[in-house]
This record gives sequence, structure tokens and C-alpha cells, in this order.
Amino acid sequence: MADRLANFGTNITDRLAGFGEFSRFCGHWAYWTVRKPAGYSRLRLLMPQLFTIGVRSIPVVMLVGAFVGAVIGLETYGQFEAIGQENKLGGVIALSVVKQIGPVLAAVMIAGRVGGAVSAEVGTMRVTEQLDALRVMGTDPIQHLVVPRVMACIIMLPILTIFSNLLGIAGGYLVVSTGFGVDQTDYWDFTAQLVTNWDVFTGLFKSVFFGLFIGLIACFKGFNCESGAAGVGKAATESFVLGFIAIIISNFFLAQFLNTLDPLINGIGGASVVG
Repeated sequence: MADRLANFGTNITDRLAGFGEFSRFCGHWAYWTVRKPAGYSRLRLLMPQLFTIGVRSIPVVMLVGAFVGAVIGLETYGQFEAIGQENKLGGVIALSVVKQIGPVLAAVMIAGRVGGAVSAEVGTMRVTEQLDALRVMGTDPIQHLVVPRVMACIIMLPILTIFSNLLGIAGGYLVVSTGFGVDQTDYWDFTAQLVTNWDVFTGLFKSVFFGLFIGLIACFKGFNCESGAAGVGKAATESFVLGFIAIIISNFFLAQFLNTLDPLINGIGGASVVG
């Protein structure tokens, strides 16, 4: 019994120590990002990360987004047809995709595709002592490696969310209009009526924070990985798992915060996307 209590206390202490290290890591990143913007404004560091993290992720995000939208249309058509409201499916699909599914889906795809890769890359540099070499040369590894990668995640995830939204709505349209015969004019009319500028903004706003969490967690795990190939693999796995958890938890609190602001943003919330 005493051993179990001791182990429990050790685990709690380790978790608190890990959280403290992560907080310090985030503070170091914030210093170079806010007080030393030259660290990420140099295109030679940022542009390759924008391409690797963002551009190369577009096809998979579009593909998954289209099929998720199609599945939503496929699964909801029967319920709406039963009450004679199938012509309103466009608005329902678009609203669910734009506010929740699109941002979360794009973030999860990036956490899996990019988060693990970034952790493995940075972790390999740690294991092979390349991070120490940067310090010897007078270069801060966080400024040189972390800032461009995190900024690339922050910049590209809203763009990827837009692709996910568009393909999700299009996928739903193909199923309910082409497959089930819902009038295409009704589909797009109800989409324009239900989805507002505020709805679009909320999804993109959340995606910025998702990108921040994914980038910071991935880089932190890489910086603190254990030695050897097994340590690098473990860091990549933990990066995805923790990134996924951060996305789901932060999505709840961000949604609650944005829903609280919704009544106050009458000018934006009441305006349709198509004006």
C-alpha cells in the first residue's frame, strides 16, 4: 500500500514537473516570437515549413473533408426526409462543417501527419546532438527550429480548414443532391441562409489555437525525447496523442467562449456569408 501511494505521488510530481517544463518552453517560444520577431520573419526559415506543413497537407485534408461531408449527408438524409425537411440539409451540413467538423478534422489530420513528423525530426536532432551544436554556434534552437514550425502551423491550419470546409460542403452536396435528388438551388439557398460570417470566423479562430497547440506540443516532445530510436518513436506517438487531446479539450472551451460572444456580435453574427 505504501509503495502504491509513493508511486502515485511520484507520478503526480512528474506530471507537475512536466507541465512546468512545458510552460517554460512556451514562455521561451513566446519571447522569440513577440520580442524577437526576426526569428520567424526570415523567409528562409519559415517558407520551407509553410510548404511542408501546409501545402503538402492540402490533398489529404481535402480528401478526408469531402468524404466526411458525404457521410454527414448520407446519415442525416433519412431523418430529414421523414419530417419533410430534406431541402434544408444544405444549411445543416454546412453549419456543422464550418463551425465544428472542418476545423477539428483539419487539426486532427495535421496532428497526425505533421505533429509526429516534427517531433521525430526535432527528436532526431536532439539524439544526434545537433541541438547542442546549434547552441555552441550561438544560435538558440527554439528561435531557429521551434518558432518557424509553430508559426507555420498557426498560419497554415486556418487555410487548411477552409479547404476542409469547402470540400465537406461539396461532398454533402454531391450525396444529397446527386444521390438523393434534393434540389440544388434549395441546398445552396439554405446554406447561405444558415451560415453567417460569424460562423465562418469561429471555425477559423479555433483553428489558430489548434495550430498553436499542435506546433508547441510537437516541438516540446521532440526537444525532450529520450535517447535512441525508441525514444524518438515514443515522442512522435505522444505528440499525436497529446495534440489530439488538446484539440478536443480546447475545442469545447473555445466553443463555449465564442457562443458567449455570439449575442454580442450582432453586426457579424447576423450577416450572411453571401451578404
